[in-house]
Amino acid sequence: MQKTIFVIDDIDTNLAMANEALKEHYRVMTLPSAGKMFKLLEKMKPDLILLDIEMPEVDGFEALRRLKENDSQADIPVIFLTSMTDSEVEVRGFQLGVVDFVIKPFSAPVLINRIKTHLDIDSIIRERTAKLQNLQNAIIFGFADMVEGRDEGTGGHVDRTAAYVKILIEAMAANGVYTDEIKKMNLESFVSSARLHDVGKIAISDIILNKPGKLTDEEFAIMKTHTTEGEGAIDQIISRTDDVEFLLDARLFAGSHHERWDGKGYPYKLAGENIPIHGRVMAVADVYDALVSERPYKKAFSSDEAVRIIMEGAGTQFDPAIANVFYEIRKQFEAIKI
Repeated sequence: MQKTIFVIDDIDTNLAMANEALKEHYRVMTLPSAGKMFKLLEKMKPDLILLDIEMPEVDGFEALRRLKENDSQADIPVIFLTSMTDSEVEVRGFQLGVVDFVIKPFSAPVLINRIKTHLDIDSIIRERTAKLQNLQNAIIFGFADMVEGRDEGTGGHVDRTAAYVKILIEAMAANGVYTDEIKKMNLESFVSSARLHDVGKIAISDIILNKPGKLTDEEFAIMKTHTTEGEGAIDQIISRTDDVEFLLDARLFAGSHHERWDGKGYPYKLAGENIPIHGRVMAVADVYDALVSERPYKKAFSSDEAVRIIMEGAGTQFDPAIANVFYEIRKQFEAIKI
């Protein structure tokens, strides 16, 4: 399958030359402005972009900055086409994330060779990233299964809460709730790491974990330590590896999912937006699942009852903005059957 190259230049002659040089090797889309490029990016994603620097309205530097700020476009390799040979231009381009420069007027062999080099590098990076993601997921699923295997009363809890987190985060993004925080996330890693929110239960006695009745105050105090035990377990792994993004997400889920908006939760009594967004999102997902699930010590609540309880806790137990988004998409939670 041919790879797609976007060529953006405000001079028709340059677009024609690039198209002629590349059309036998790639699917080429020529565009006269950065504005046209961003419109087309809403419909399709190229494998590489050739971007002129000197353009009216939006120049190459500004276009590159906007590309890198968009999570869905930031990984597209960009090569600057330019007649500028100033070293300051190169420094600025590389700081913004350009992968190479091709000086105009260019020769077809040089252009093709530069493109091939960066597409090959990009393919290798994507392949290695996919393998790393698969390894991360295997670790997460392994730990999560280990925890769930010990807690006899919570079958499917890990899978359901991860599904709820995904639904909730996507709805928050769509509704403009905490978008600045969400933009910084690796959403795949974020959702996958949610599976480790209860990893600290590994350290809790089976007698307490699977007690059929209500816990005593002393037993509940021990149960609450699963938050800090989870943080500690993940910290031990973090100390032995350099690649920690998904582990940092997991640590925040483990340590903050029982904090409350009003500061009366545990283990740190954090309040409001001082609670990591991981904990604020998981608080809704975790409580909803606990309410609608049957346990040895209680019957399952209906989804409507669970929604009512969560909305009554908006502003005290739960982040009110997240609770409001949850209310709007509550039927999606109800549809999860795992």
